[in-house]
Order: sequence, then C-alpha cells, then structure tokens
Amino acid sequence: MYLVSACLLGLKTRFDGTKLAPSGAMAMPLEKLVPVCPEQLGGLSTPRLPAEIQGGQGEDVLKGAALVLNTAGENVTESFLQGAREILYLACLYQVKGAFLKDGSPSCGSCYTYDGTFSGRRCPGTGVTAALLRENGIPIFNETKLFPRYPDFKK
Repeated sequence: MYLVSACLLGLKTRFDGTKLAPSGAMAMPLEKLVPVCPEQLGGLSTPRLPAEIQGGQGEDVLKGAALVLNTAGENVTESFLQGAREILYLACLYQVKGAFLKDGSPSCGSCYTYDGTFSGRRCPGTGVTAALLRENGIPIFNETKLFPRYPDFKK
C-alpha cells in the first residue's frame, strides 16, 4: 500500500477547491493506494485560503521553529501538524511502503515549497507531512516520480 495526495487522483481537495489535471497517479493500481489530504484531516475546509510555511520548512514546523500562515495572516500551524499526525497514523495502520505527495504544498511538498511570502517563489525543502513521514522512515516521492522501482507497482 502507498499513500497518495488525493488531489493527484483528481479529487477536489486542493486549497482552492479545483481539480488537478489527470496525473500519472490515475494509472496506478488503485487497490494499492490510500488517498489522503493532510490539510482536510487537520480540520481545514476546502476551499481554504492559501498557506505557506514562514521561517523555515516542514522540519522546522515540527520542531516549533517555524509557522504555517494563510494569506489572512492566520496561524494554521496546528491544523497542519494535526493533519501530518493523522497521515502518519494511516501510514502505520496500512503499513505503507511509501507516499506519493504533491510537490510545492506546505503539507506534501517533498522537493520544494514556497518561500512564505505568497509571491510564487519556490525554495528547496519539504512540507510538514512530508517531513514527518520522512522522519519516520517512510519514502516520499513527488508527482514526477510516480513509478518508483517497486515491482509490486506493476499492474
């Protein structure tokens, strides 16, 4: 089993409530996937205001050294932490072998997030959920690496 960002499967879980164009995730064997949205599991609505990590990356949020704020300046850090904990619980429950997460997200980003200024500038790093999963030894992949070298992923 693998976790997958629900938005990569075309579910309307993105912050703005829109649907992503079909991705490689749609070609995966669905019986091996557990769709997740950490922000929804953390109690945030869809749609919701855009949020970015300020003062660091996901690892820093986990340590209490950075915050997640939305465009209204509201601190939504606890919702992001709660969502990450719920995803880790699911990962353990399903004994997942990895997670395919949407890059750029303040929750799911595995290679980059945005710089916290809401200006569209990317910076290398991870989101809160991706950081927590990695800390717990769960391999993280982004949407450009949907078919890793796992033999059980073939149809």
